[in-house]
Amino acid sequence: MKNKSLIAGLGLFAVAAVAYALQSWLGVVVSPVALLTLRWLGIAALCLYGLAKRSLTAWILVAMVIGAEIGHDWPHVAVNLRVISIIFLRLIKTIIAPLLFATLVSGIAAHADLKKVGRMGVKAIIYFELVTTVALFIGLGAINLTKAGVGAAVPPTPASEQLAVQKSTASEIVLHAFPENIAKSIADGQVLQVVVFSILFGIALAMVKEEKRKPMVTFVESLTETMFKFTNVVMLLAPFGAGAAIAYTVGTTGLGILGNLAELLATLYAALIVFIGGVLLPIAYFTGVPLKRFIKAVAGPVSIAFATSSSEAALPRAMESMEAMGVPRQVVSFVLPTGYSFNLDGSTLYLSLAAIFVAQAGKVHLSFGQQLLLLLTLMLTSKGVAGVSRAALVILLGTAGSFGLPIEPIFILLGIDQLMDMARTAVNVLGNCLATVVVAKWEGDFKELPVAE
Repeated sequence: MKNKSLIAGLGLFAVAAVAYALQSWLGVVVSPVALLTLRWLGIAALCLYGLAKRSLTAWILVAMVIGAEIGHDWPHVAVNLRVISIIFLRLIKTIIAPLLFATLVSGIAAHADLKKVGRMGVKAIIYFELVTTVALFIGLGAINLTKAGVGAAVPPTPASEQLAVQKSTASEIVLHAFPENIAKSIADGQVLQVVVFSILFGIALAMVKEEKRKPMVTFVESLTETMFKFTNVVMLLAPFGAGAAIAYTVGTTGLGILGNLAELLATLYAALIVFIGGVLLPIAYFTGVPLKRFIKAVAGPVSIAFATSSSEAALPRAMESMEAMGVPRQVVSFVLPTGYSFNLDGSTLYLSLAAIFVAQAGKVHLSFGQQLLLLLTLMLTSKGVAGVSRAALVILLGTAGSFGLPIEPIFILLGIDQLMDMARTAVNVLGNCLATVVVAKWEGDFKELPVAE
């Protein structure tokens, strides 16, 4: 049923596209009513596909098509739908501060035994931060090279919702990172200040005696799980928010934004390939990782991550594969879970790329210094949220608010987020598996074992 509905919907849109092309290029007269009917019959078929599929991603894509059609056919109606996307935005914003606080504090406090772990912990954390920083810069370079967001027809954000990007001195930028009132930082949406407070709080909590630390750790872990569920509930509204956003965009500016999204998708995949070939592959080569055996070991977990867009779904298989390859269990059990918080290579690359795309699309000029500060903010805010559905959207919205970036392009990204999420999640898992082997090699604990079939 669902496959037939999908094929029927795509077929009807294809027929409408051919008819429109014949009319535009060859002057063949085609009834506007017939074109309109074909498109809406195609949408009806896609709705049947969504009902059969029962997938949030499927409904986001269907909502994007419906929104684009409404924006094209009835722009005066589409303009008034923006309130729906704003409601979704406000609900997302309520997640950011408690989610970041809970994930960062629980992540730091949970690894309060890093002193016992010793060299392995220090090496792993340094490795994670260096590699993710390189990933951020590759994403930054890729989007500045292709300029996928330049020329995107995005409606301007109303003056009442704009946040000016002010030029600041170096000392002001440094001071701006430190909160003077955490409640005010949360109210003003100052993500970096919330992150700094959370990190300091987590460090302080890690220094507290076990009997005093345990209740707070239990609380923040419970808060983390609650915010994950809260995010899942809010994301049920994502099809309405995405559909309303693209309806408003198309109704205001036309269909030109879709070409920019295709260019962004190509930029991301190209940047991820460059990261794998230019960063991960040399690391594996120079640290003596047996490439053939490693590729054979990671093929399973990376495939699971790509197909499901879930790092968590691939974790059990990844741990089994790394242990079967010769990495000791104590190394696997420390490095892989820690990497899920601190070594999200694909996600950090995507975030830097997407943030600059949003700035380009919104015609917001960011100086090189502001882009570096943006990278620093993304590097910190992306930690610990690998298990959140659509985590990149939450992080991107929170960071955009701090830098005065428009919100409309972020909603538009939802339409291709599944295709981007598949690739960045696969790279996350690949990077963490490589980190596990590298740390084991550094510690002299790697054993040359054949990988099980």
